[in-house]
Amino acid sequence: MAESLRRMVNNGNFTSLQDKLEKWLDDYHINTNDQNVARACELVELNARVQGQLFTLLNLVASEGGLYGGVNTLKNRLLPWLSSGFAASAASVSADTSLAVLAEAADKDRQITEIQSHYEQQLDNMEKDLNDTKEDAAALKAELDETRDELDDTRRKSTGTMMATEDEIIRLKEELRLTRDEASSLRTRVDLVGDYERQVRVLRDEIAILRGERAALENGFPEPLPPLPPPRPGSPTHAKLTDSVRRSRLIGRYNDLFSIDRVEALTTLRRYIPDDEEMVQRIIFVGVQEAFHAAKMAFRAMRLRVRKNLAITHVGPETLEEAVLDYIVRNTDLFDVNGAVQDTIRAMNVNPKISFPAEIDFNLLHPFIREVCRCGWGMCALEPPLDISPATDAELYNELKYRRSYDSEFTAPLVAYHVWPAMMEYDRVVVKGEAVTKRGASLFSPRRSRSRSPSPRLRSPSPLRSNTNILKIEQSPRRATSPRPMSPSRSRSPSPTRSGSAMSVSSRPSSRSSPRPYSAASSYVSY
Repeated sequence: MAESLRRMVNNGNFTSLQDKLEKWLDDYHINTNDQNVARACELVELNARVQGQLFTLLNLVASEGGLYGGVNTLKNRLLPWLSSGFAASAASVSADTSLAVLAEAADKDRQITEIQSHYEQQLDNMEKDLNDTKEDAAALKAELDETRDELDDTRRKSTGTMMATEDEIIRLKEELRLTRDEASSLRTRVDLVGDYERQVRVLRDEIAILRGERAALENGFPEPLPPLPPPRPGSPTHAKLTDSVRRSRLIGRYNDLFSIDRVEALTTLRRYIPDDEEMVQRIIFVGVQEAFHAAKMAFRAMRLRVRKNLAITHVGPETLEEAVLDYIVRNTDLFDVNGAVQDTIRAMNVNPKISFPAEIDFNLLHPFIREVCRCGWGMCALEPPLDISPATDAELYNELKYRRSYDSEFTAPLVAYHVWPAMMEYDRVVVKGEAVTKRGASLFSPRRSRSRSPSPRLRSPSPLRSNTNILKIEQSPRRATSPRPMSPSRSRSPSPTRSGSAMSVSSRPSSRSSPRPYSAASSYVSY
């Protein structure tokens, strides 16, 4: 309705009608009779169109009021006006015609009254139906309350049954614990029985040898008797006896490296890289990774050489591998720490993830890398060995391996970079590492320049880590005391500089962690 009225106002029909009247008045005495008649007809047509639009608006307004909208106004104003107007304006309309119009209006009024009464009757029926519906709803509500009460009773009974079930579960758990304790005690007794049987076999062998000697002496054999085999010890090796002690100390030392040595190294690096905390953290993490890799390679070389030498003369109840590990544990001073540190620094120099000012070198971290190499060597000498977990940028964050740093985005699912690796024992996490998670972390993030000065700086060549170099390292004069073996390597994070070796050398996972470690001085004293 409002839109139709707006269009009528915008058309300006009344303004046009007024303008035409004024123009006709000005030209009335100039125009001919035919022109004046034409002007009059034009005005009548325009007035008829305007009246048609007004009646259309009247119809729309009345329809918006509903069935009885505007009835009184139409009866009081429109119908009398139509009756009198048509009677007065049309000379040809008679009085009978006016009466017919009034009768028709009365008939319409009667019809409207009937429709109104019918509508009111329908409203009464609807109210009755509504009341019936309300009564049904009240009945349903009462039934719902009864059902809720029954449900509460059932819940209370279920709670009592659940409590009884929980008591039964607690009792069964206690019985299971007692059974396990009994089984462990029986297992210990079985181990003791096995030791006794082994000692009995040794004694029987010695008795048989003594009986043979006595028989030879009694018979007076002139030929010399064969040499007696060396007595076989029945106790475990030194490496097995000290394994738990060394393990706890190494775990404590690993924690000290994170909380003490790492903080000192960070403080040193911040003097030269004051405005890039992320790069400082990356340098420390890459240094730890490379140091552990260098220590593992040196340990494997040492184990290969010792196995080769002991395989010729080895006799005894323990296996060759146990003898090799026991020899390495007793001779930890054979580890070439300085060589491992230099290998670590060379690997850091060619790592594309980290950068360093050209005026200084990674030798600045020599004390920290030295302690990490010693810790990695000791972790390799355990059974089973401990290792650090492999790590790559933009990997999915694992709450079992890492904890988030204070500046991380705690809703980000990807790791932007690592702060400290986790210690693992195969697939079990012993000590959690630390990582920084951020949204938008990408593996293909841009790398920074290796130097900040315009003049290039010479770097030491990267260590070649292929299988060929592992075999040749035994012949190096600098590593005469700590050869590098070709045993399979444990899992570590991929690095572009090790594409040739990291894929060719495979190993079982060796990752483990534990409580707090020991100091650097006491961690590598042989037991």
